Amino acid sequence: MNAKTLVFVALFIGIGAALHAAVPGFFFGMKPDMMLTMMFLAIILFPNKKVVGLTGIATGIISGITTNFPGGLLPNLIEKPMTAFIFFLLMLLSKKQTSKIAALLTAIGTVASGTVFLLAALFVVGLPGGAAFSSLLVAVVLPTAVVNAIVMLVLHPIVLSFFRRTNIATEV
Repeated sequence: MNAKTLVFVALFIGIGAALHAAVPGFFFGMKPDMMLTMMFLAIILFPNKKVVGLTGIATGIISGITTNFPGGLLPNLIEKPMTAFIFFLLMLLSKKQTSKIAALLTAIGTVASGTVFLLAALFVVGLPGGAAFSSLLVAVVLPTAVVNAIVMLVLHPIVLSFFRRTNIATEV
């Protein structure tokens, strides 16, 4: 992993952190996790185990610090690295790397992320306000998966075009 890769990964994480901090919590302190899209984009552009691990850990720390979810730091620290490697595995299993596939994988990754987060929260700190796992999944995770997929569908071709025009080599 070179310095250029680290800079771009940090840039994506920083943009994700700004989005994550700006989006308000709306359902028992849960909010759509826009940081996932940026984490997934970094993994798509720089698909190697070191980048995936570093991105997952850094994203988990920043998401945990900026969450509105009561006791959400530890579930984020558990969930983000797991989600990063789940997404990486899904990406490796897909034969083509198109924007539509990136959006589909983002939706799947977001659902996996939300499921792991809710399970971790359930066992570590409990779910807030006596909310049911299924209600949080339906009210927050599924809409977030749709939003993240749409954002990826828009961002993926723009970022790839930028990287191609500026001759910035990715590991794709």
